[in-house]
Amino acid sequence: MHKLPDGSLEQSLQAKGFYRIAAVDEVGRGAIAGPVVVSCVVLTPSIQDFSGLGITDSKMLAPAARERIFKYLSRWAPSYGFGESSVEEIDAINIREATFLAMTRALASLKEIPDLLLVDGNESIPIRFLSGTPYESLEQLSVIGGDRCVLSIAAASIMAKVTRDRLMVACDLSYPDYCFAKNKGYGTPEHRDQMRKNGLTPLHRKTFSRTFLSPK
Repeated sequence: MHKLPDGSLEQSLQAKGFYRIAAVDEVGRGAIAGPVVVSCVVLTPSIQDFSGLGITDSKMLAPAARERIFKYLSRWAPSYGFGESSVEEIDAINIREATFLAMTRALASLKEIPDLLLVDGNESIPIRFLSGTPYESLEQLSVIGGDRCVLSIAAASIMAKVTRDRLMVACDLSYPDYCFAKNKGYGTPEHRDQMRKNGLTPLHRKTFSRTFLSPK
């Protein structure tokens, strides 16, 4: 059974003098429609207040559990915020760069500048995105698989997932044939079939989606 994140990394970092620790995670990087959405969450200094909620990687939780945790974090997390990059930005600068841009926007949405930023994955936000901002000298720590083992990153993954899922459900009202409420913009077989049948919508990432338009 997967061991739930318990906040131990954050506690060890607090012992080293990092009082306010923020974490970022993205949702939608692998989608072919819709924006990439990032949440930035601060759970310290009271990290243990959040360790018994069942927080883990958002992909491992049922929608009802994600919604429950989202509501709790929205009320009780010391600080949180969101950032996104649009379909147009993804097509213009590529998904990797657009993800870093969304991370920078999410970080800037916090109420206060954190002492440290935890980033899910093997890369931190490049300095070119932070240069000239109050976050230019912010220390960062990237954690591979952080959404499964670091409480703050897992919380950010849930906040981002719920936010983006709600957005894609709303988009389904405008484009019901594409089943965005079900596939959330990812390239499922039925989604690809609809793209080949009906073409692309303004929500589709052109650089990714055109490969699915030719008949199989």
